Amino acid sequence: MVKEINDTFLRAARGEKTDYVPVWYMRQAGRSQPEYREIKKKYSLFEITHQPELCAYVTRLPVEQYNVDAAILYKDIMSPLPAIGVDVEIKAGIGPVISNPIRSFNDVESLGEIQPERDVPYVLDTIKLLTEEQLSVPLIGFAGAPFTLASYMIEGGPSKNYNKTKALMYAQPDTWFALMDKLAETTITYVKSQIKAGAKAVQIFDSWVGALNVEDYRYFIKPIMHRIFTELRTENVPLIMFGVGASHLALEWHDLPLDVVGLDWRLPISRAREMGITKTVQGNLDPAILLAPWEVIEERAKVILDQGMGCPGYIFNLGHGVFPDVNPETLKKLTKFVHEYSAGKLGQ
Repeated sequence: MVKEINDTFLRAARGEKTDYVPVWYMRQAGRSQPEYREIKKKYSLFEITHQPELCAYVTRLPVEQYNVDAAILYKDIMSPLPAIGVDVEIKAGIGPVISNPIRSFNDVESLGEIQPERDVPYVLDTIKLLTEEQLSVPLIGFAGAPFTLASYMIEGGPSKNYNKTKALMYAQPDTWFALMDKLAETTITYVKSQIKAGAKAVQIFDSWVGALNVEDYRYFIKPIMHRIFTELRTENVPLIMFGVGASHLALEWHDLPLDVVGLDWRLPISRAREMGITKTVQGNLDPAILLAPWEVIEERAKVILDQGMGCPGYIFNLGHGVFPDVNPETLKKLTKFVHEYSAGKLGQ
């Protein structure tokens, strides 16, 4: 039997009025939780995601512990890439490492197509388990955006400056756009399968696209993102965009057919509104502040909440993901504060 869903997050994502500000945290499932650390002693990230019962448990832990208004599926943006022929390994302390990086048009041509039911059935089974039996809040599915996926595929792993990625983009535009097309198709197919399985919203992570300036984003990236969101729009679920260090691209995202513009801590919500962003915004407490005394956390959260509540359509979140040093009790306390403070303000 499907549980009754608390839809506050979904209503806020659609720009509707809510009784309080909904909250969830990027990377809320995982690294800071002692239960998760125990699991990680036995299993790698990929091994956890391949076990639907275990993956569902990790996904729902923060909902039960923090009382957040949405869950986000526990997995990695790399999850769909092995299906198209990318040899990727998540190495502890490093991140994704790819042994067959993209160097030429032929490398792109050799990539295959994802068939989610065949290639990632464990992801879909986890979603079904969560949405049909376990969660009382919406489940957010997600995928990496083409630029961010391409950056790993070209660099061979994490990068600080994305020089190889940009060099291929500038020097081999035909190869670049072929790769964008391939990754767009992968993303659309993968995300639609998550929605079909039960995900109630989708966040696209373009984590590293802030490395590009506005002009290059408009030429090399924006058309493909417009295509992705246009395709996903037919699924009638809220669509969220997020990246880090990309405040200069916020208006470009606002121009796409999506519902929620995610902001990191560098762009105040009040400034985003002044710039002309009228869609729902999500964010944007600096996660480092979670290590400060509670009085500091509360004061910073108040400022962000007051700015966010200035217009309908606001979701409280961090400006990036939770990191391992954060005390889970802090997140529980912060969620309670966001709920109570915003309910008091919105009820006036």
